[in-house]
Amino acid sequence: MTRYGAQFGPDITFLGVDRCDLDDPESYADADVVILGAPFDGGTSHRPGTRFGPQAIRMTDYLPHDGSRPSLALRVDGLQDLRVVDAGDVEMYSGAIETALPALEAAVTKVASAGAIPVVLGGDHSIAFPDAKGCANVLGHGRVSMIHFDAHADTGNIEFGSLWGHGQPMRRLIQSGALRGDRFLQIGLRGYWPPPETLDWMADQRMRSFEMTEIVHRGLEECLTEAFAIATDECDGVFLSVDIDVCDPGHAPGTGTPEPGGLSARQLLDAVRRICLELPVCGVDVVEVSPPYDHADITAALANRVVLEALSAIARRRKDARDGTTWDPALPLLSGRAAEIPHGHLGHDHSH
Repeated sequence: MTRYGAQFGPDITFLGVDRCDLDDPESYADADVVILGAPFDGGTSHRPGTRFGPQAIRMTDYLPHDGSRPSLALRVDGLQDLRVVDAGDVEMYSGAIETALPALEAAVTKVASAGAIPVVLGGDHSIAFPDAKGCANVLGHGRVSMIHFDAHADTGNIEFGSLWGHGQPMRRLIQSGALRGDRFLQIGLRGYWPPPETLDWMADQRMRSFEMTEIVHRGLEECLTEAFAIATDECDGVFLSVDIDVCDPGHAPGTGTPEPGGLSARQLLDAVRRICLELPVCGVDVVEVSPPYDHADITAALANRVVLEALSAIARRRKDARDGTTWDPALPLLSGRAAEIPHGHLGHDHSH
């Protein structure tokens, strides 16, 4: 079967990286990372439009789509130092969630089985169930922890008469046995949902949820450090799930359920970088980008940079492991570069 390509719009890849076809194992046999689009918003409870998220995340950048992005901060090129390929979109009809989610799970499982890291562009957050379960299918159920950035816990039980939707994937993951409740870390929760009985269920699962008030009081870095210790205990891989609504709507307006008072774009990018630098990340998804509600591509641009930050940090982690080095984030931008003195300016030869 030939590559499905894009479900909506032109078949573009993430910033111009090479294409691959999931039905042709040779096309991604050497891949470190496989990008997958999940253009699905059939689990949405409020504002739709995230079916157009993958296209927006792939293309929203002011630089050429040339498959290269050298990171100023990390001194690596995530798209060049890693072998990154784009498998296009998984066919996901938003009117049939019971067939769409298994199709995505099969695709993610296929990528993880090949030894690559799946990076899934959503789509609403219902896709987190097949994304994380697909990784756990390969690494082992109970062997993958979750770091989940979100304004909402997504641990609802039955919503609108359905077990499946973007407010329920984390409960389904734990109930399925794919992920352990006591290795589930949630960062950025706030607002007025879920209700007390759902919080009771979360406590019974021994989930660790960092609400924004705690994050503001203790500091994001301290909360991340605590989360990292839990995430790496008795687990072989960490799945990173980023709901763009973890950021304040001023930083990410193009989303279905905006909740004021969230992280800044800077905080999210720094956190994603640190996670992918320090932890054995086995899969990533970036979800809930709804282009119809975006303004000046603010949300799509942030989601694009979340993906790039993750790839750059994974590349840096591998480079450090290979070279026996440890990246120092405090280094000045130009340190270690030869300072060339332009002829005729400084250092004049006064011998004549």
